[in-house]
Amino acid sequence: MAAILNRTLIVPPVLDHHAVALGSCPKFRVSDPNKIRVDVWNHVVELLRTGRYVSMADIVDISSLVSLSVIQTIDFRVFASLWCGVKDFDCFNESNEQSSLFDSLKQCGSLLSGLNGNVDKCVHAVGEDCRTTVWTYQNGEKDGVLDSFQPDEQLKRKKKISYVRRRRDVYQTLGPSSAAESATLLAFGSLFTSPYRGSELYIDIHEAPRDQRIQSLIKKIEFLPFVPEILSAGKEVADKNINAHFLCAQLRLLDGQFKNHWKATFLSLKQKVESLGQSPLPIHIFVMTDLPEGNWTGSYLGDLARDSHHFKLHFLREEDELVIKTAKKVVAAKHSLRFAFVPESMGGLKHCPSERFPDVLLFIEEAVCSCASLGFVGTAGSTIAESVELMRTFGTCASQSLTAL
Repeated sequence: MAAILNRTLIVPPVLDHHAVALGSCPKFRVSDPNKIRVDVWNHVVELLRTGRYVSMADIVDISSLVSLSVIQTIDFRVFASLWCGVKDFDCFNESNEQSSLFDSLKQCGSLLSGLNGNVDKCVHAVGEDCRTTVWTYQNGEKDGVLDSFQPDEQLKRKKKISYVRRRRDVYQTLGPSSAAESATLLAFGSLFTSPYRGSELYIDIHEAPRDQRIQSLIKKIEFLPFVPEILSAGKEVADKNINAHFLCAQLRLLDGQFKNHWKATFLSLKQKVESLGQSPLPIHIFVMTDLPEGNWTGSYLGDLARDSHHFKLHFLREEDELVIKTAKKVVAAKHSLRFAFVPESMGGLKHCPSERFPDVLLFIEEAVCSCASLGFVGTAGSTIAESVELMRTFGTCASQSLTAL
């Protein structure tokens, strides 16, 4: 979206799970974009206050996009420092007696949220979301046509919904000669999208044959790997800790819809394990799951754990030395600042030592699973499973070495 509109992308932090409620597009139960922006800003301030901020670009490697000048980026902390006139933004934490500062930071975010409407030549807060809009680009259809997915009559009556979903060209709506063009900052809410009932929930831009720059970008972002520090950690677990051919099982069991599908989730794993019956014993399995080990009893996981003759289970914990070491490396690398615009007047953000480090366990687990030579079993419908499958398709493990360690 930033490339199409020739804007600098503000790279956000990794947010705590469910810290910002997005709602459900298919059910038209969605948080208003203004509310999402307020919630995100306030949560980011909280991450800074508690010393737990980590940029998305510290986890996902965007160096290829920036180095080729495909898109320009700025780290959220740099943007917020400029926006709010705050220096040494990295150095505020809960030990600082700076409550008034954090209050002012929260107030600073109110302008960005659009709570008081758009500000001429400063902020254009996008009000369209997936209830009313599917963003397109150069798809040849008339701007504003109805999308194929609309709320059904029963839902309209039950929820008193009057939404109509239209397909709108993002360049025509928010680009040159639009009301948004003169605004320095263009603020979206959630940009989450996925296919649904033959349509896209929010963004339907899969190709741009008449714009080779965007077409090239679409191809490049089909897969973006984790940063080298995380991939190397996953390779080290596979090569040194497991040191054998292994199967990876990603079992999401406690959250949302997944807690109601244990039987199907375990059945897929059981079928895969049984298909490996001819493998040398024991069969090594790396397990990544949100089910605490103490609760495995009575489940198929518990059965596997007890049968130590036939199966050897491997897993990582947050307190493991390798996980802690990788978190420190991720912070020290500062990828988010090295590959982003930082004004010379700022002299770079001051780096302050912290006793708290980002939670990188999940990312390392995904990297380990990309190396599973006996295959991968993921939970149906899990975006984490999709991420691992993509990593395996693009062969991230085979392309990694331990030189970074």
